[in-house]
Amino acid sequence: MKPYQNLLIALSSAVLLGGCASNAQRAPIAADPLEGLNRTLFGVHEGIDKVALKPLAQGYDAAVPLPAKMSIGNFFGNFRGVAQSGNAFLQGKGEEGANGLARLFINSTLGIFGLFDVASEMGLYEGEEDFGQTLAVWGVPSGPYLFVPLLGPNTGRDLAGWSVDQYVNPLWHQVDDQPALRNSLTGVSAAHLRAGLLPADQLVEEAALDKYAYIRAAYLQRRASLVRDGKPGAAEDEENVPVYEPAVEPTSTSAE
Repeated sequence: MKPYQNLLIALSSAVLLGGCASNAQRAPIAADPLEGLNRTLFGVHEGIDKVALKPLAQGYDAAVPLPAKMSIGNFFGNFRGVAQSGNAFLQGKGEEGANGLARLFINSTLGIFGLFDVASEMGLYEGEEDFGQTLAVWGVPSGPYLFVPLLGPNTGRDLAGWSVDQYVNPLWHQVDDQPALRNSLTGVSAAHLRAGLLPADQLVEEAALDKYAYIRAAYLQRRASLVRDGKPGAAEDEENVPVYEPAVEPTSTSAE
């Protein structure tokens, strides 16, 4: 699955979980001890998104044909495959790691540098492992929830993992000494990822009375699920993962 598809699934799940939540009073969230700072940074991000990221994504979505968008997603996803397969091996998932290496070889050759996802047509699935999950498997605690402008929701562990995954991505090393090309690729990648989230925008706006808490719950639930590979049960540090509960509960009135 593509990253934006994962987030869309997580957001939809949060709607259902929020609908089942009790009307209990809001309690402090143990996973988010920096909530005041995070909400401020969330507001900064929302402002940047409104004036820059979302218009850029809308323009990209309208101007780029679907086949081209698929190839762009495949291209960036192919380079991420280096970290995905490596993290699978680091987590002791040899079969998944080998699958990732096979995808990388096939799509880089037959798929013309990853522009075409030939490997999926051959039954080789795309992995979802990252170094944040690897750290979790190794027993590293998640740390506090962090909302980083432009990057979005994170935890201390996931932010460290993201940094490592970016460092091992060969694409950025190849363009490191070419600022114009690097900046262009960064812009296209950002526009592509943000365009993938456009369908979720209306869902979030309509479902969430507290958008910040809604996104936080969706993100933490999704990450916890990835750590345990979607299996039932709880990860070691999952007890603090919140269920979305609106900051203001709607009230209903009935005729006397």
